[in-house]
Amino acid sequence: MKYDKLEHYVSVARLDRFLTACDDSKSKAQELYKANLRVAEPFYPIYHLFEIFLRNTINYKLTEHFGNPDWIITEKNGFMKHPSLKPSKFYLQKQVINAETRIKLRGGTKTAGRVLAEQTLGFWTNLYDTHYYKLLKGSIIKCFPNRPSHIQRKEINIKLHSIREFRNRIYHNEPVCFDGNKIDFTQAKNIKQDIYDVLDWIDPELPNYVKQFDHLDEKINHSTQL
Repeated sequence: MKYDKLEHYVSVARLDRFLTACDDSKSKAQELYKANLRVAEPFYPIYHLFEIFLRNTINYKLTEHFGNPDWIITEKNGFMKHPSLKPSKFYLQKQVINAETRIKLRGGTKTAGRVLAEQTLGFWTNLYDTHYYKLLKGSIIKCFPNRPSHIQRKEINIKLHSIREFRNRIYHNEPVCFDGNKIDFTQAKNIKQDIYDVLDWIDPELPNYVKQFDHLDEKINHSTQL
């Protein structure tokens, strides 16, 4: 496909950054655009597994904490409704209610498992924000039994939010190959390492499992040879 047609379907605004990084060379800009997609692609299985592992680990610990496997349903009127959460507009509670509504509209039966599966990565990472963490009495730090002693809620929270923000860039088709206007895949490498760090803190076997589906370095190496 010629650049002008790609520009028509992708948009001028989205391709301009690639064009600027390639000194207005349309051929190089198109190759960089494709390279960006190739680097984003390997993140899909990595994020897929990361979200499942993190979600289920948190669910296990909160099931223990509340003594209730249906906590995600019952706690919408429990800690998720605490007055201190008013500034967040009761974000977690709304996410659960919205999930229940979607399940009902599809003709499904509301179960804790289905409500859990409906939640976004943001639902789980937000639990490590200070206000939620305090309401949960710090119980979810137990999700990371293998973390170094100096790693506490704050450090975990920073990594989780960086991982989530990068995930949103990929899922919203934003470029992952820049540092400002400079072509640079460093952040992609750093985020992958953050994911492996968090998984290792949960269980050292998890990163090794994910690595079976990880072709990111190969894609980056190919892209830097453009």
